[in-house]
Amino acid sequence: MIRKCLVRSLVGVLSLWATSAALAHAPSGAIFTTVADGSEVNFNIYPSKEAVYLDGGPGPGAPQTAAGLDDGVYVFQVTDPSGKTLLSTDTAANRRFTVTNGVISTVAPGTHVTGHDVDHDATTVQLMPYKDTPNNGGVYKVWVVREEDFALGVGEFGFTLAQGLAKVDVGVKANNKHGFIPSHCKTDNFKVRKNVPIEIDTRFYDSVTGEILDGLTVTWTDTLGSSNDKHSYWAPELKVYHEAHVESVETGTHTITIDDGHGYAINHIHCPDGTVIYGPGAVQVTIPQNQNKELTIFIDVEVDVQ
Repeated sequence: MIRKCLVRSLVGVLSLWATSAALAHAPSGAIFTTVADGSEVNFNIYPSKEAVYLDGGPGPGAPQTAAGLDDGVYVFQVTDPSGKTLLSTDTAANRRFTVTNGVISTVAPGTHVTGHDVDHDATTVQLMPYKDTPNNGGVYKVWVVREEDFALGVGEFGFTLAQGLAKVDVGVKANNKHGFIPSHCKTDNFKVRKNVPIEIDTRFYDSVTGEILDGLTVTWTDTLGSSNDKHSYWAPELKVYHEAHVESVETGTHTITIDDGHGYAINHIHCPDGTVIYGPGAVQVTIPQNQNKELTIFIDVEVDVQ
């Protein structure tokens, strides 16, 4: 009888693990920082911490075929770029929101002010309250993870989901930043009051006509292994010139993954170091230590329009 009970318990544990593991990946779509009405800010540089709001959905410049966030309940946090220092000061339970039809629909009652995205008819969430970043460049990182994956993260510290949500911080491990496992998360970077833009811009060209193209997608993977989708678009008032731009990037190595998309195939990729990748590929871009001057790194891609 004891042996049968042990076998059944083991089967139950393995079943639960398999179910959790199946959920353990970054959600689709993108997140991005905005002001309250969903408008973008030049280079993701904000005049104050209070001005920064979180938005979900396909993201600026996304094509009509782009997906929003997967529907469900999410948790967010604000950290320094390394993820080591948690800057959010309220409990994780207060930092929850619900996504419906690909956009943020409701926010947990508590400490966070909400706004309204005039373009997507969605709710935006003010990131305050959070502390000043210790980063010399004034860079902050916002993270978003599905609640079920947050449960996996806090579980690594020995807490249940309810216990993790009741805390401000559960701790840090090598690949677990306060209950947020990087490979399960969407992230975006922003700055407050610092005016030195550092960005990685990807431009797409028709391989036959040379025309520069909008609405094409890259996936940015940051220095910690978290990812987010970015799209090429035209917004000269924001100094975005037909680029998929990743702004306020931190020191270290980032990866820009460029794949075939709806209606086009990657012909070749011109990397910043002068090498060429034929077909789809991933480009590694390293931001040097103590970069305190304006820096834009370009990746140029030729595509075959189908």
